[in-house]
Amino acid sequence: MENSALQIFVYHEIKAQKMFTFMCLSNEIVDENESYRGRKKREQESAWSHNSAHLISQLTRCFTANAMVGPRAWIGGLFCRTNHKKFASDNKYFNYTLTPDQEEKLQKLQGRLGVPFDETRIDHQKALQALWDAAFPNVKLQGLVSEQWKDMGWQGTNPSTDFRGCGYISLENLLFFARTYPAAFHRLLLKEDGERAKWEYPFAAAGVNVSFMLIQMLDLHSEKPRCLPGFNFVKLLGEDEDAFDILYCVAFAMMDAQWLAMHASYMEFNEVLQITRRQLEREMCLEDINRIQDLPAYNMLRQESGLCAVKENIKAVEFGSQLADYLSNYDFERDLHEHDD
Repeated sequence: MENSALQIFVYHEIKAQKMFTFMCLSNEIVDENESYRGRKKREQESAWSHNSAHLISQLTRCFTANAMVGPRAWIGGLFCRTNHKKFASDNKYFNYTLTPDQEEKLQKLQGRLGVPFDETRIDHQKALQALWDAAFPNVKLQGLVSEQWKDMGWQGTNPSTDFRGCGYISLENLLFFARTYPAAFHRLLLKEDGERAKWEYPFAAAGVNVSFMLIQMLDLHSEKPRCLPGFNFVKLLGEDEDAFDILYCVAFAMMDAQWLAMHASYMEFNEVLQITRRQLEREMCLEDINRIQDLPAYNMLRQESGLCAVKENIKAVEFGSQLADYLSNYDFERDLHEHDD
């Protein structure tokens, strides 16, 4: 990006900060004499110096801390419209009341969390068979214990051992993904997008990890979620009982795109998952989200290829790197005097 574009960006941020400082100072009505105006000018310059330093810190942290996925994602990270710490310290959020629909659907979802996978149950066996049929419709499964399961990314010949960490809901999530977004499901399963690593993440086992991550992120084991993403999720769940399963599909697609953007390999999977969680938390805190389909990352499920999202992510990261370099050498004190109205 040209330096001129960066200058325009920073200039408008400076103008906004200066206007904010001016408005704050204008709220106080006092006698204006020479000594008062001098003191206020020094205070204003001091406040602006603090705000400019804070601005540099926030911009740099936003663009360089982690890669983000999607064109709106890094913008949301830069101009965050919510505050996690405020939520955590505000007791009124702990005491919020669920609507009857929200309470009913949350309890139903929490009931699903407590169901372990049981390979002796016929309905669980049928669900596992249905997952195989959705993944490989033209390949006959030889048995519920088979070497074939490794082709889907299970760690052994018996998928039931991989469900122990999360339960039956992780199978339900995978099956929902396969049935609702089959094109996106097969892109991830067959690793069709991008330049893949020599040691790829195992698809099915990764899916179980995504389920577990979402449960923790949304604080679903509590009576009521006590985190802002969870609080917002309950509102979405009240409108759509499939909200958790849809969010799972979004999270899985985000994780794969992040994997590609980082050129990650097997040993970096946990890092990729944590970065995906932080980005999804940011999106779940946006104020204009009325359903899961409004999340910026949801578009990755609808694209014929996830490469578009990855390319946007790379552009955002490159822009962030250039912006950080530019800001590190920017003379804010000089600009304060040159552009002072």
